[in-house]
Formats: sequence, structure tokens, C-alpha cells
Amino acid sequence: MTAPAPDDAAMSQPEISDVDDLRSRYHEATPAVLHKARPVIDPEAARLISLTPLIVIATTSASGADSSPRGGPPGFVVTLDEHTIAFADLAGNNRLDSYANLLENPAMGILFLVPGLEETLRVNGRARLTTDPGVLDRTAVDGRRPKLAVAIDVEECYVHCGKALRRSGLWDPSTWPDHERLPTAGEVIVDQFSLDMDPGVIDTDLEANYRETLWDRGGN
Repeated sequence: MTAPAPDDAAMSQPEISDVDDLRSRYHEATPAVLHKARPVIDPEAARLISLTPLIVIATTSASGADSSPRGGPPGFVVTLDEHTIAFADLAGNNRLDSYANLLENPAMGILFLVPGLEETLRVNGRARLTTDPGVLDRTAVDGRRPKLAVAIDVEECYVHCGKALRRSGLWDPSTWPDHERLPTAGEVIVDQFSLDMDPGVIDTDLEANYRETLWDRGGN
């Protein structure tokens, strides 16, 4: 019998399908790691949140998972109290993927990223879409009061180690690619949909949209 080619052999290996199998391949997490999640926003976590200009939110529903960035001036995510944070809905693409997911499944994970800081803050909880006037007032960005805000009832808050960001060199300009090597959004879109058009037209239109609607409230 002829031995399978290396690639075929690799493909025939079973996937990990249960937690016991997965856990057997790793040593146990330390007690400090296992118990680091707190169900509140402590004062120092609140200070880090107040300095954060960019978050990534993760949601899921029966139709699938979604991750999406949200950004604003540092402090655009507001700590309402030690159990609750919130942020305004600003102009997006109106697909509403994340928000539709939340209506079906309110679970949300949030990653807080601060430029230059390798450690990140992770918050998990239950999110709700709210038009509560008090929350809208608190989450206004540069005087722009949103039509809608996302409020999160915090279940877990903890610091995530900086290994991923240190490995990536994300904040080190010497690791950044030359912009001339990067495809533009227009080039990616033209390639994805086999469009017979100049990618620069799309890029110009996107830039105009950024200038005109960057700070609009969501839904405008």
C-alpha cells in the first residue's frame, strides 16, 4: 500500500472536538489567571476606559458572529457606574449587524485598545440598545447627542496580557508596512466583485463620505 502524501496525512488528522481533548494539550492555568475576571469596573479600569479611543465589539446570533470596531475621542465609552458602561451610536454603514445580533442575543465582548499600551482591557456582559435620555446625555460626543446608545451590564472585566500586541509590533512604526504595498479599499472591493471600474473612484467616494459623515449620529 502506498503511503499517503504528507499533505493527505495532515488532512486526515482528527480535529479537536471536546474540551477534555483540548485541555489535555495544555498545562493548567494559574489561579491568578483563572480568577482575574471581576464583575465590576474598578477605578483603574475606569481610568483606562476613559483613555481608550478604539474598541472592538463582538456579538453573535443564529445567523452568525460579528466583530466590529468602534472609535471616538478618548472617553467616548463612558463608565455610568461600576456595573455599567455605554457608548453612543455614530454614523456607520447601516447594515446594523451588531445591533441586530444584540436583539437576539445580548451577550457582547469588548476589547479596549489604547495606543502604545500592549496590554488590553476586556469586558464581557449583556448589552442593550437604549434611548434613555440620561444615557444619551452622558454618551454625547463633542456635544453631539446620539439617537441611540449601547449600554453594557458588566459581567467580567479583566486585563489581557500584551503578548499578542508585542508579537505583532502593532505600536512600533518600524514594523508598519509601506502604504504603497497596501491595497486600497477600492482595490479590494473591485477585486471581490470583479468590477469593471477604476478603484480610485471608490476610494475618492469613501474619502468624501468620511469627511461629510464622520461625526454624524447613527441613523442620520
